[in-house]
Amino acid sequence: MAVLSIPEIKKKIHTFPKKNLIPLPTPLQRLENLSQALGGPNIYIKRDDLTGLAFGGNKSRKLEFIIQDALDKNADVIITWAAVQSNWCLQTAAVARKFGIKPILLLFKTYELPEEYDGNLLLDFILDADVRIREAEAGKVLRLDDVRGIIEEVENEVKEKGNTSYVAPIGGSMVGGSMEKPLGAISYVNAFIEILEQAEEQDLNINTILHATGSCSTQAGLAVGAKALGKDVHILGISVSDDKESVKEEVATIAQDTVQAMDLKISVKKEDMVVFDEYIGEGYGVMNKDVADALRFVSNQEGIFLDPVYTGKAMTALIDLIKKGFFKKEDNVIFLHTGGTPALFPNKFNLVDFLKK
Repeated sequence: MAVLSIPEIKKKIHTFPKKNLIPLPTPLQRLENLSQALGGPNIYIKRDDLTGLAFGGNKSRKLEFIIQDALDKNADVIITWAAVQSNWCLQTAAVARKFGIKPILLLFKTYELPEEYDGNLLLDFILDADVRIREAEAGKVLRLDDVRGIIEEVENEVKEKGNTSYVAPIGGSMVGGSMEKPLGAISYVNAFIEILEQAEEQDLNINTILHATGSCSTQAGLAVGAKALGKDVHILGISVSDDKESVKEEVATIAQDTVQAMDLKISVKKEDMVVFDEYIGEGYGVMNKDVADALRFVSNQEGIFLDPVYTGKAMTALIDLIKKGFFKKEDNVIFLHTGGTPALFPNKFNLVDFLKK
């Protein structure tokens, strides 16, 4: 295995063109109150909710590379899909509009929320996105194979009108559609370097990075970054949808594609990936009492809001793992805030009901 230096990895990343859309680096801050309230470890937060594009989130990093790819392919329409309150679809629509590209969003009802203009769906409407809502299997993140037929129908429609479409895979994650390289994961190899550089400035030795994992490229990129740089940093993915074996397999596939695309002389395997699926609850996008309590706890301790679909479940996991003694008290754990806070608002009734109990 060939371990590379940070400058060497950066040189490889720079071979992939991107638009500079967001102010980087995002803050890395110690959560003093939360760390004390939980009795250790030392908890830090990486604020990728503060990327600035359409209320922020981890998808902004990915879209810097993906929108450049779409422009290079002369697309004037971008097609993507996800759940009705998707943060990915919102940010894709925002960056598409910024570059004069029409966004078509296929939004699937994978959990029970009203189809009213609220949260991300309201923002999609303000962006004048072409929103098409469809029924889908509950509690599941839809991959390309699940929606291929619908995507092809829309592609044909776009072509008949004389336009050129770019199909962006859900979350900017798995290679497919019009995306020939794992651009989302490559952006998180870059994010891993950013975290390391910030940690060095703070004289911080990182033990663990914990985050919510859904479409899997965030975890894949972080894992590749750690392996390529030879850093003993544990990347813990908290699944928000699928069982851990399925998630580990998908993370590994994206990681392997990333290694190949970046021409790295390292090996990444499914067995290298660490995923917890004990915190999914009743399925993707479905809130429960533990998530509601975690949202309130963090907001009361630190004045930071998490979201009910991704970061709320990841924080529920972090709190539970600390209580179970999973970490040492002297460990330094980074919680990656991946954004998604507009989803709080369409979940307001469930959230209030849980917090009143």
